[in-house]
Amino acid sequence: MDGKKTDLLLNLDKLHTTRLGAERIKRNLGCEAADAVDCCRQLITAPDAFVTGKGKNLYACSNGCLVTINASSFTIITAHRTKI
Repeated sequence: MDGKKTDLLLNLDKLHTTRLGAERIKRNLGCEAADAVDCCRQLITAPDAFVTGKGKNLYACSNGCLVTINASSFTIITAHRTKI
């Protein structure tokens, strides 16, 4: 397993977002779940999830979605459906 993915999986309990971030994530993903962080956590832990890092951010791609996470604070910045 990739070191970036391992680091992210070991810190799943630290994942969080802001109120506006949660609204943005729900809107962008069309997520009906009450908790946007839980929705992203499910994407990150999916068997097909691929995690990469660039600069200060981690990017988790899974199930046609891309989740952007600050690597030091584990703040979920945004999430989008990927264009295939």
